[in-house]
Amino acid sequence: MNIRILGAHNVESRTTRCISLLIDNAVAIDAGGLTSGLSISAQQRLKALLLTHQHYDHIRDIPDLALNHSLNGNRVQIYATPDVRSAIETHLLNGKLYPKFQETPAARPAIDFKLIEPYVPQVIERYEVLAIPVNHPDITVGYQIRDNKGSAMFYTADTGPGLSHCWQQVSPHVLIVDVTVSNRYDEFAKKTGHLTPALLYEELVKFRELKGYLPRIIAVHMNPSLEKEIKEEAAAVAEVLNASITLASEDMRLAI
Repeated sequence: MNIRILGAHNVESRTTRCISLLIDNAVAIDAGGLTSGLSISAQQRLKALLLTHQHYDHIRDIPDLALNHSLNGNRVQIYATPDVRSAIETHLLNGKLYPKFQETPAARPAIDFKLIEPYVPQVIERYEVLAIPVNHPDITVGYQIRDNKGSAMFYTADTGPGLSHCWQQVSPHVLIVDVTVSNRYDEFAKKTGHLTPALLYEELVKFRELKGYLPRIIAVHMNPSLEKEIKEEAAAVAEVLNASITLASEDMRLAI
């Protein structure tokens, strides 16, 4: 399994993109930096898009992706919970802000919405996909993706503390986890449903207690203005746990 981090941050700038992951050039998770990270031809090769939740930095590139598919006579399957689909159809692809690409063109709409049901494994393309609810405002799910060779990754999506229920369900080789802010924003992180390096430490201790190991850990969704602090604090966590913790960057590539 090859993973490309198209977007690693929670805001866009000249050097950063919002969160988006690409697996084997075929399946994407979240659409914050999806079209800005891929050529038109690479977008056309995309078979499926999995959405974790409805917040703008995770869905913002859906209109451009849909337009590019529509103009080329293609369609993309978008997997989401009912609430996420409803939010997109109500506020984004609503015929006013942007065309209803879930209905256009009539003969072959550019978007084909598919239902994701938490805790129910399903096969998407050639992957076993398991959606698991996490602790973030509105309904948010993380995804374990396992290929036919047994390689697995788990992406927490945006999440706050309290992930033991997730750890019981997954066994990833790579854990891609939200670390949005530094430790001095502890209360903000808890209130808004995010992690700091210190909060991540607590979750990783629970992971190791439950699973008996720690996977390779990739931090994402960092705020760029806090990235230096986050990196230093994450390095301290890695040293204490004797773990591998790396901050993601745009176009980082991982092989499992």
